[in-house]
Amino acid sequence: MMIRQVEITDLPTLLEIENAGFTPEEAATEAAFRERIANIPDTFFVAVEDGQVVGLINGPIVNVRYISDDLFETVLPNPPFGGHQTVLGVAVAPEQQGKGIASKLLKHLEDEARKAKRETVTLTCRAELISFYEKLGYKNEGKSNSEHGGIEWYNLVKEL
Repeated sequence: MMIRQVEITDLPTLLEIENAGFTPEEAATEAAFRERIANIPDTFFVAVEDGQVVGLINGPIVNVRYISDDLFETVLPNPPFGGHQTVLGVAVAPEQQGKGIASKLLKHLEDEARKAKRETVTLTCRAELISFYEKLGYKNEGKSNSEHGGIEWYNLVKEL
């Protein structure tokens, strides 16, 4: 498996993976993916196995510790250094789950964030995923203010 920067030609597969992993209320739209590919390709990565995209991770750099819902609407280009690396989405194709792909994508994003002198990697997740992220070194910092998709979210942060 290799991890590389996203390309616009990945879009159809990205949408399939995203829609398989998230509810319609949670999932990124085609327009959102197009904006992220255009504005934050430096923090949007895909996992590729046998020439096929099997997973994705993306998120912009922000100046605050926690994700806010406005990031799901508008994403601006990343500053070259500093700030907090967000994770707006990490998803793996259903038939590829259980192989450590999400963990590898997170590690890749963390490594890139360290190179750019980011302070943390920050994300929100549902309660049932907290233990997954804690095993990877993320700290649960409590309920998020996010109302994205009408779901209860938790702030998880990994210091870099």
